[in-house]
Amino acid sequence: MPEHDVAIIGGGPVGLAATLCLADAGLSVTVLERANEQQWAEPAFDGREIALTWHARTLLERTGAWKHIPESIICPLREARIETGRASHPLIFDAENANSPTDGPLGWLVANNMIRRALHAEATTRPGITLAPDIAVSTMRQDGDTTVIHHSAGKTRARLTIGADGRFSPTRRRAGIGAVIHDFRRMMMVCRMAHEAPHHNVALQWFDEGQTIALLPVNGGASSLVLTLPAEDIDRLMHAPQDAFNAEIMQRTGNRMGAMRLVSTRHAYPLKAVYAHRFTARRLALIGDAAVGMHPITAHGFNLGLRGAETLATEVGKAFSQGQDFAAPAVLRRYEHQHRAATAPMFAATNSIATLYTRDAAPFRALRSLGLRLADALPPFKSAVTSMLMDRNAGSTSS
Repeated sequence: MPEHDVAIIGGGPVGLAATLCLADAGLSVTVLERANEQQWAEPAFDGREIALTWHARTLLERTGAWKHIPESIICPLREARIETGRASHPLIFDAENANSPTDGPLGWLVANNMIRRALHAEATTRPGITLAPDIAVSTMRQDGDTTVIHHSAGKTRARLTIGADGRFSPTRRRAGIGAVIHDFRRMMMVCRMAHEAPHHNVALQWFDEGQTIALLPVNGGASSLVLTLPAEDIDRLMHAPQDAFNAEIMQRTGNRMGAMRLVSTRHAYPLKAVYAHRFTARRLALIGDAAVGMHPITAHGFNLGLRGAETLATEVGKAFSQGQDFAAPAVLRRYEHQHRAATAPMFAATNSIATLYTRDAAPFRALRSLGLRLADALPPFKSAVTSMLMDRNAGSTSS
């Protein structure tokens, strides 16, 4: 039976980032992934663009994954605008708001599938990492100081198991860990739209009546459209002929980008936020969306997932280097305490913002318009939010 220091269930970007961090600490890691080898190594475009903070980029550089991302597809984000209604005063964030000592963008936008591809490419170069594709996990059981994972290819034994298998994590369920699930009763459609007006590397979050729209800049005279609507409207748009689709999107965006046309596949996702009751169990830790699945309104979920993977790897690596049991309850509790402190306030605030800014009753519309004006009039607030969005604390928890 194969035996490893760590087994990670789920080979998405956060799982692979944790794999690289743990391997850097000297541990042997196996990753059990449902997708086949081709799908894992060359994931298809899924519509999602990830806004990477400075800290997230630093982590990807440190693990060696960043060099696998072509520079031509990395789009710097210079400014973020938040608007509500059709004629509102916008709230604008840029790097100058953060009183940053050095020049640079707010962050970088990179397609999710390209980040996954880069992390996988780097993982294949590491002798201490075993990548196991096309694996369906069935059960887990404790056996002394290890966990035995039963799956479609046999069994795997590891001293620590990490669940990184998404916000509806089967690993979390098998461990008997519940979760708070906030269903926003909306669907999110994502795709790329080419447009005639330049985006100037500005991201727009627009809370209009009956819809929420984000336009995220990508290279090549295009933006990623993120449209939130009731499920029946998203279903209709997902199947609309391209000409009709283009016309409706131009109408929904107020023609602010000029002529627009679809240049990618369309993808739809349910909007549900998830927060696990616990992040750990006996010889088990949850990371990424299995621990915290954020509403995308603040574009911070992936960055928090990376930070959680790094925090866990740091605590495990410290114990391992000192010859201690790196899956001991005290080690995992330190990870859980730090990651809860980093995510709980953001999760609560994000859900509150999403609720306020997606309700269209007159009091909510007035309140959010007033909120934007007040926020824009408070430079310290804007500076604090911009610093949080940039997250330039590259030192983080790792040594």
